Amino acid sequence: MADKWTAEERAAMKDRAAEIKGKKVDGLTAVLEKIAAMAPSDRKIAESVHRLVTTIAPELEVKTWYGMQAYFLDGKVVVFFQDAAKFKSRYSTLGFQDSAQLDDGDMWPTSFAILSWSPSVEKTVSEIVLRAIQRN
Repeated sequence: MADKWTAEERAAMKDRAAEIKGKKVDGLTAVLEKIAAMAPSDRKIAESVHRLVTTIAPELEVKTWYGMQAYFLDGKVVVFFQDAAKFKSRYSTLGFQDSAQLDDGDMWPTSFAILSWSPSVEKTVSEIVLRAIQRN
């Protein structure tokens, strides 16, 4: 039977296993290293996400999650950024876990494609992050 996991998915699982084993790397340092290793277009978005989230939600802990930059509250992922190159996607993704409590009726978005950073993207991301942390 052929392997069901892509090389990128296996790498993400290895990253997560290392994170769980508790490698003694500061979370912020690990995130900044991941951002620095990204392709320039992804890096620009990742840096903007990082700056925005750490500015408006300084109470969130910064560390990696499956090798992606992520922001935690009380040990739970609230928001994460997946660069396009990570899984060979055509766009980067800003995702929110259930701890963000973005609930809105019977259906609501929990991830957003980002092709580039702009003032309107920044405004939207800011509003969603603020909503996520205010419900916690």
